[in-house]
Amino acid sequence: MVGSIEVKSLLTNGSVQLQQNGLNLEEKLDEFRRLLGKSDKDPLKIVSIGAGAWGSVFAALLQETYGGFRDKFQIRIWRRAGRAVSRETAEHLFEVINSREDILRRLIRRCAYLKYVEARLGDRTLYADEILKDGFCLNMVDTPLCPLKVVTNLQEAVWDADIVVNGLPSTETRQVFEEISKYWKERITVPVIISLSKGIETALAPVPHIITPTKMIHQATGVPIENVLYLGGPNIAAEIYNKEYANARICGAEKWRKPLAKFLRQPHFIVWDNSDLVTHEVMGGLKNVYAIGAGMVAALTNESATSKSVYFAHCTSEMIFITHLLAEEPEKLAGPLLADTYVTLLKGRNAWYGQMLAKGEINRDMGDSISGKGMIQVLSVLVRSLKIFGVFIKAYVNVEFCFWIGCFCSGSVLSTP
Repeated sequence: MVGSIEVKSLLTNGSVQLQQNGLNLEEKLDEFRRLLGKSDKDPLKIVSIGAGAWGSVFAALLQETYGGFRDKFQIRIWRRAGRAVSRETAEHLFEVINSREDILRRLIRRCAYLKYVEARLGDRTLYADEILKDGFCLNMVDTPLCPLKVVTNLQEAVWDADIVVNGLPSTETRQVFEEISKYWKERITVPVIISLSKGIETALAPVPHIITPTKMIHQATGVPIENVLYLGGPNIAAEIYNKEYANARICGAEKWRKPLAKFLRQPHFIVWDNSDLVTHEVMGGLKNVYAIGAGMVAALTNESATSKSVYFAHCTSEMIFITHLLAEEPEKLAGPLLADTYVTLLKGRNAWYGQMLAKGEINRDMGDSISGKGMIQVLSVLVRSLKIFGVFIKAYVNVEFCFWIGCFCSGSVLSTP
């Protein structure tokens, strides 16, 4: 577990330099570079795959922290080209730009403002990859990020990356990393992969079991599992970028989790490390299902505190039960593991989706990608996964799966209004 203290020292030129564990940022970067065997003239190369809210924020945080050391650090983000920005979103984005003087001045300096005027007037179409270069993530345009280097060619993005950050939905992780593996066939060094993805797949052979995103990556690429880690915690992307205090855990093999926790740690974003990869990753996926139910409960009971607390109690009891099925000595349901569930039930796209679904304002036929919210992964994977997971539990333990899970998975809760 990492527990360093940040102090600020005033340099002779009057600037403020952040120190952690007695190391300034450049020293901390150099320490991690040495661990990877990087030479003085060879920068640490990081690529974030996928440009959802959390993946974009994660890349932006690293860019803001280490981007000033250009000879030692490079970060880029990959997303598919061709995703058009709707006229409605372009109009809202124009309002956001003009409400922030710092953003407005930045775009003018970069000669990038005019295209947003033209899009507002309907004279041109903006694309998600081009606005991301200016710091606008399509899933959270209300929170402008720092400018990012965006790559739309996957081979260019990953072929020489030292660290790959998986910011993809779990539904896309396997497919994309199978393609990535084609570009790594002649690699000499093995990359380190940090997965932010939350979701699960299921398989029935040889016995019913679940497959987490880190396992998908390992299977798709052949990268040793000790080089594949999971980062999760109570993370609302926009709030973290706005420097609201948060924490997370990076889980996996000790060889990489401890130095990565130190490297990623920031004054407002405390990163701990933990060895229990399975429990954290599975709970990171299941809590998205719980969040939809929480949104339904909130809407159907008119925000009854009692009803929501009872629902939360059932969720936590079920989580404890499931973790003891998956691991011999599972991590206790406490700290960031519990907080991740709690914050997702309070706020997030899945909770919002549950509320809208219960109110009859949206339905399943609208698909699993909601404008301005991104993908509601549970619709395409988690419901089917939990059906099989319920069979798995009943096959090995003589208990009934939670009633609400049975209702949810049978479709009685998610049926179209």
